Amino acid sequence: MKSLLLLPLVSLLALAQTPAPSVAPAWDIAPVIADFSAKAARVKPILDRLTPEQWVRGGAPDAYVAQWQSARQETVYVANASKAFEGHPEKLTLALDAYFRWEALQTRLTTLAEGVRKYQDPAMGDSLVSVVGDNSANRDKLRQYITDLAAQKEEEFTVADQEAQRCRGLLSRQTPAKKSTPSKTPSKTEDKP
Repeated sequence: MKSLLLLPLVSLLALAQTPAPSVAPAWDIAPVIADFSAKAARVKPILDRLTPEQWVRGGAPDAYVAQWQSARQETVYVANASKAFEGHPEKLTLALDAYFRWEALQTRLTTLAEGVRKYQDPAMGDSLVSVVGDNSANRDKLRQYITDLAAQKEEEFTVADQEAQRCRGLLSRQTPAKKSTPSKTPSKTEDKP
């Protein structure tokens, strides 16, 4: 029984002795997430000025219209994912969602910028590429943060798993307590008048 009481203490000691990966604290990463989101939002006004339907009438492939619509939708996804991530920077799933949404948008914008340059306005195409480039430092910081956060979560899982295995081993080596069989005591009957 004493060993069962010591298990939580041993678990805490094991966690305290394990070197944790260096993950930026929430107050350090929050401004990066906010700046990342703000720079990503600068894409929308540029997309709103594009006229891919006119490009098609001028001989551009129809695919540009679909890319433009997809990029507009992806800006909404990036904004929502970034907002959720900013509210909970410790959540790896939210970090990955925001990062991968930006990567998808970036890919669409790079292809769309070629069409903008060719069929609408080279300067506008350059500004689209510029917005993507302006966010590259934030993207790199977020990628490093995600890598560190994933390493930390992996380490926490490893320590928890090792501790669980150790506890199972301790429990399996303990001899089971003998069950005492209840002694049969004569039941008292009441005398009825």
